[in-house]
Amino acid sequence: MANASPTALPPLGPQRELSLRAVLTGAVLGILLTPSNVYAGLKIGWSFNMSIIALLVGFALWQRLATRSSAQPSWTLHESNINQTVASAAASIVSGGLVAPLPAYTLLTGQQLDPLPMMAWVFSVSFLGIWIAWYLRPTLLNDADLKFPEGMATLETLQQIYNEGSEALARIKVLCSAGLLSAAVKWLDGFLWSIPRWAPTPALERLTFTLDPSLLLIGFGGIIGLRVGLTLLGGAALAWGGLAPALIAQGWVTLDANASGPQFAALVEWLLWPGVSLMVCATLTSLAMRLLQGRKRRSQQRRAHFPAQASVGLSPWPIAGLFTAVALVVTLQALLFGIDWWMALLSIPLAVCLAVVAARVVGATGIAPIGAIGKLSQLSFGVVAPGQVAINLMSANTAGGAAGQSTDLMNDFKVGQAIGATPHKQLIAQCIGIFLGSVVGVLVYLMLIPDPHSQLLTSQWPAPAVATWKAVAQTLTQGLGALSPAVQWAIVAGSAMGVLLGVLDSRLAPRIARCLPSTAALGLAFILPASISLMMGLGAVLTWLVSCRWPNITQRFAITTAAGLIAGESIMGVGASFWEMLRAF
Repeated sequence: MANASPTALPPLGPQRELSLRAVLTGAVLGILLTPSNVYAGLKIGWSFNMSIIALLVGFALWQRLATRSSAQPSWTLHESNINQTVASAAASIVSGGLVAPLPAYTLLTGQQLDPLPMMAWVFSVSFLGIWIAWYLRPTLLNDADLKFPEGMATLETLQQIYNEGSEALARIKVLCSAGLLSAAVKWLDGFLWSIPRWAPTPALERLTFTLDPSLLLIGFGGIIGLRVGLTLLGGAALAWGGLAPALIAQGWVTLDANASGPQFAALVEWLLWPGVSLMVCATLTSLAMRLLQGRKRRSQQRRAHFPAQASVGLSPWPIAGLFTAVALVVTLQALLFGIDWWMALLSIPLAVCLAVVAARVVGATGIAPIGAIGKLSQLSFGVVAPGQVAINLMSANTAGGAAGQSTDLMNDFKVGQAIGATPHKQLIAQCIGIFLGSVVGVLVYLMLIPDPHSQLLTSQWPAPAVATWKAVAQTLTQGLGALSPAVQWAIVAGSAMGVLLGVLDSRLAPRIARCLPSTAALGLAFILPASISLMMGLGAVLTWLVSCRWPNITQRFAITTAAGLIAGESIMGVGASFWEMLRAF
């Protein structure tokens, strides 16, 4: 997909673009899809880009209406682009801190924001990212080294559904079928009877080695690929099958002798330290080396000029938007978290710098390094304001969240550039999307997690992103001296392994580097229950086996099927939580 040409579509004449139906379609889809990413973020720490789902559903809906009524105007390519921009912006709201720094702040301080302040905070962080992306657009979109693979995947889908309408309908059928199957399994497990979690032995069950009947995990496994899936399996075997029994034998972790079932909470308090250290050090090392290499390449290239249409100009409204976003973020940091205004202001230049880094990495690889960006911002504020939890989490949230939202809009801008869309209309669509996402995302989070202290970092809600932000904040505020010597050595070992893998990943030839384990997945396997890693690994292996036998079918329908499995279970899971809340009243 990354090789799709942005010039493959023929020149287009004037088309409807920011129409009411395009915005409303994207808004409805965003409202429906946002809960999926909140649910998945709390379950496994990853989220799914909803652009392609929004494209398929919007196209199928309006093309069917157009065929039934001759008076109904056709659904234009530019309207499809606005639709997916609104929907994906809403669903990507989790990057604003909803499933990572905000819950970590609650766990460490005991303070939970009320719904309206939480909505305002998540919106403000994302709003800042949008305006940063606006000013990065002319430089990054015309950098020949940055292909923006995720944006190109969305563009390729646009090309397919407008050149072959039957292809979109076929994918919609697969998407809906997979969603209904996944929702039915979750409904059966949540409402009728609990599907048994099978484990080979009681001892392995206590170590979280069970088979979880979750089609959402199978779906994510189909997306992550074989390398990441196998790394999760190997990491689970290393952490929960090798290290966890050793911790129990040495007496470093004590399990409740009277408790039955998986003992995730007791074990993850120790295992998360080497896992987080490995992830953070590997990602930052690889990121730093790649940026240095990219800087050397760019210094050897001299571009005469950028195309005239890339200019953002100096019109007053973008400047007013940026200053409004800055004022909003700084004010909310002071009012909601008691952060000094001058310290809050420091988060703005850091957000700009990290957004540039994140956008360049996304443009080159398609992978948003939001976890690494968040940790880097935490480390920065740990140096500037040591021992202050609010600054370490929420000022860092400003930088990391703004960088995350800016990468989402950069992918949308890349698609828009290829089809001749109007950039400021895409920006308006993005603003509408993050507003809706902030409202829906916060309501869904509060409904799923009414009591973070008892629900998070458990086998039901592992919340690995929360565990990571919390662990880094604890280390930077309390110091390594607050940890046991065994944990300190585990951090050193995990950090050393992370640096080694990061160096190898960036220095080796790509075909050789692909044989290395995925550092993000390896570290994540220490934080997730082994049952989740097993199911995601199983999904990756199954998808690979199907691709070996039926490569064309896999290329056409694998991502669509996975998206349906993810959306079906997560939406039913949110519905089940809502039902339980109503029953409690």
